[in-house]
Amino acid sequence: MIPIALDPRFARLAVAGNGPLALRRFRALRAVGAADAILFSDAPADDAVIAAGGSLRRALPEAADLAALHALWIVDLPRGRAETLANAARDARVLVNVEDVPQFCDFHSVAEVRRGDLLLTISTNGRAPGLSSLIRRDLEQKYGPEWQERVAEIGALRADWQREGVAMPEAAQRIAAIVAERAWL
Repeated sequence: MIPIALDPRFARLAVAGNGPLALRRFRALRAVGAADAILFSDAPADDAVIAAGGSLRRALPEAADLAALHALWIVDLPRGRAETLANAARDARVLVNVEDVPQFCDFHSVAEVRRGDLLLTISTNGRAPGLSSLIRRDLEQKYGPEWQERVAEIGALRADWQREGVAMPEAAQRIAAIVAERAWL
């Protein structure tokens, strides 16, 4: 697997599924900025209808729908339907994640800790999601809410240094000095 951080403003994302886990994945995508994410569900629960609003499609994606996507999470569908949909998505050159079925996944969703612009991720390549969750909880304790402000402060300093023409290695040294001086790590 190749770890990347994907800006949802530049990718067309969707979730296909009928249960609470599909709605949870859809909400998670929306929470990180995927404002245009779509929820495909051929049997949506009332809470999915409310949460997805105009982004709900009351069917599973067909070829034309898939052709417009970059990535698709398939959640809460029976294995046979999930496999058929995953294969159709791949035929359309869409990256696919079938939740909890690693052999059908082109990518894996990571466990994450977010503190403003700080994003810490954990992956076991889909092999041990429970372990990823435990590590995530540990990181949540070690990197508390104060890290949001720390990242913002360093980001502002870095922007100033860039305007001043400070080279990247020098900026890295300055950041390391601040972190050491304040005993952040």
